[in-house]
Amino acid sequence: MHRKRILQILKETEALLTGHFLLTSGRHSNTYIQCAKVLRFPEAAEEIVGHVCEQCINEKIDIIIGPAMGGVIVSYELGRQMKKEAVFTERVNGEMKLRRGFQIKEGANVLIAEDVITTGKSTLEVKNIVEALGGKIIGVACMINRMSGESPLDFPVYSAVELEIETYEPHNCPMCQQNSIPLEKPGSRSIK
Repeated sequence: MHRKRILQILKETEALLTGHFLLTSGRHSNTYIQCAKVLRFPEAAEEIVGHVCEQCINEKIDIIIGPAMGGVIVSYELGRQMKKEAVFTERVNGEMKLRRGFQIKEGANVLIAEDVITTGKSTLEVKNIVEALGGKIIGVACMINRMSGESPLDFPVYSAVELEIETYEPHNCPMCQQNSIPLEKPGSRSIK
């Protein structure tokens, strides 16, 4: 039931986009989830993140951490609902860092927060930072899980909804072959 409601929220907030998109993975897609459009409405963020909280509320969590940009508001909202400290990492010269005096204590149980997980790349970058500081990852909480197939993550993924959205290598992209829809890059991370 909540899947239908979440899809309704994504449509109402104009977060579910169709077109021709260049993803940070370098792949192309005809669908993109722009979670920032949902997160601009506190009630919508509260409702969607609430579905995630229900799944991980019984986990022993000391701190929540999300990568900037997408994980900042999600980590805050998770922290607010779970009454836990929430911090974020950010990129400095292309490298993910923990800054601003934020700390992960050795032995802390850490929940990573994301808006959308597609390849898990940002999540793994945050995991490496947390583990280098002696923290223990207990899972990742996200609004939208777009990972299809085998997950590169070795810990639980808690999501409000799982969506299978087709992606294409640029040379096999039907939108490129038709040359009818301009290619857009909606994400915030640079493509390598």
